Amino acid sequence: MTTIEDPPQRPVSLDPSGLRRVLVALCLTEITSWGILYYAFPVLSVAISRDTGWSTSVIVAAFSVSQLVAAVVGIPVGRILDRHGPRWIMTAGSVLAVPALVLIATAHTLPLFFAGWVFAGIAMGAVLYPPAFAALTRWYGDNYVKALMILTLAAGLASTVFAPLSVALADRFDWRTTYLVLAAVLAVITIPGHIWGLRGGWPDPIRLPHAQPGDYRRTSRSLAFLALIVALAAAAFAASAGVFNLVPLLIERGFSPSLAALTLGLGGAGQVIGRIFYLPLAAKTSVRVRTVSVIVVAALSTAWLGLASSAAALIGIAIGAGLVRGIFTLIQATAITDRWGGEHYGRLNGLMSAPIVIVMALAPWAGTVLSTWTGSYAHAYLVLGAIALVGAVISAATIPSPPSAAPPRQHP
Repeated sequence: MTTIEDPPQRPVSLDPSGLRRVLVALCLTEITSWGILYYAFPVLSVAISRDTGWSTSVIVAAFSVSQLVAAVVGIPVGRILDRHGPRWIMTAGSVLAVPALVLIATAHTLPLFFAGWVFAGIAMGAVLYPPAFAALTRWYGDNYVKALMILTLAAGLASTVFAPLSVALADRFDWRTTYLVLAAVLAVITIPGHIWGLRGGWPDPIRLPHAQPGDYRRTSRSLAFLALIVALAAAAFAASAGVFNLVPLLIERGFSPSLAALTLGLGGAGQVIGRIFYLPLAAKTSVRVRTVSVIVVAALSTAWLGLASSAAALIGIAIGAGLVRGIFTLIQATAITDRWGGEHYGRLNGLMSAPIVIVMALAPWAGTVLSTWTGSYAHAYLVLGAIALVGAVISAATIPSPPSAAPPRQHP
């Protein structure tokens, strides 16, 4: 009896030197894009408010709008990525980012300032993590996890590089000139980086033996996919609110502002280091086990920040929470491929990422509201820990069920 085997997959269309070129280019463009489009804003927001007279809440609202726009844009960007690859969509995002930053820098009215951030949000949807993850997942095939780890390690340096650079430029010039200089830097690095670095044929997607490929519409409506969105969104919400409200929590606990800022920085360094531990974790655990366990630890560390009182304990927990957030970044990056393969990675990742980005955009404000509602930041962290723990419970249901065997055909 003969058996019909699945046709062999088309091999990755880039040789090792081409793969290295893609990875190096994306590391450079992600550091630059995150550093300028995202991390420069917290550094410059005080100067913007002081110069324009606009309230900090209004300025932050404009930035939050950009995150919401990026989330929505990520869905059609995912469809384009699946069909055509990342080269031109990421290049277009870089090109758009330049006039967006120029508009932000030159805006003398709030409507123009908001418009600049809307365009910046469109650009972010095309150049930040989701399209970069899709590119590496498809090109690197079975080695995609290592490539994603390297990329996130590099991109973790974005704030380390561009926060001090933004401060230095703002001290020498003003916030408007700073954004104009940063726009030029972004153009010089990311536009040619995407055009040159992302050359090459777009290979067939990888299909893991245990993954469940198929119609992406059916997948996107499945219980496992919906559970994945809720679980990751709950964990991301708690983590984002925890990061943005850590300094107020520590000051409430008696830290000086400088020590609180240093602790926040140590947590960020822990986040970069934590990504190194993902590979051994992935090698020794199943998808369900590592997803549930990482979110559980994230929940407990968040709640522990609300319970601890000594300076040493709070600093240690903040570093540990950073380590867990670093691993969680890769849990999210590999979530689609681990469960359904790479066949529709761009579309499914865009659908998954949109609500996650939305709740992350709302999380800083929500954390402050929780602190007011509960009476303290410490109590707010207990609530955030409980939210993440709910996400951990739901994450157990994110593994798709294997397709049932077709019933035998009945002959008359």
